[in-house]
Amino acid sequence: MSTWRDDPNAIPPWNERPKCHCGFRTWLQVWTDPLPQGKKGCRFFKCPDIDDDFKACTFMQWIDTRPLGRVSLKEEQERRVRQQQIRLKGKEDELKRRRAELGQREAALKIQEEQFQAREAQFKREANEQKNRYKEPAQSSTTDERNKKGKFLRFTQ
Repeated sequence: MSTWRDDPNAIPPWNERPKCHCGFRTWLQVWTDPLPQGKKGCRFFKCPDIDDDFKACTFMQWIDTRPLGRVSLKEEQERRVRQQQIRLKGKEDELKRRRAELGQREAALKIQEEQFQAREAQFKREANEQKNRYKEPAQSSTTDERNKKGKFLRFTQ
């Protein structure tokens, strides 16, 4: 059984690709520039650089030490399709990660909302209790004053 390392034109499976400094699985690309000399046509792993913080990741790891041999048009098209599938898989993985992150954030927000509502209810209860405490003595003092006035009026008559 041959592996992708045995076949110079094979693409490594997604799970065997290294992760960049950002934590993403790297993309496989082919060097197209004439410099450095001897590297044109060599494959390398590169950060997908799909970070929303607009930070540039410089991760790069060569696979080939010399350029790939000539490939047919069909092989090149298949390679491009595989690269697109790999990119899509990377985006899907990132989307899953972000959805999970969003779910955690939503759960945390729900807990905070419940805590806020509980605190708000507690404040309302305390305000009502405090209002009732001050209300009762005030009513009894006015009642006492009325009784005193009534007694005074009875004695003076």
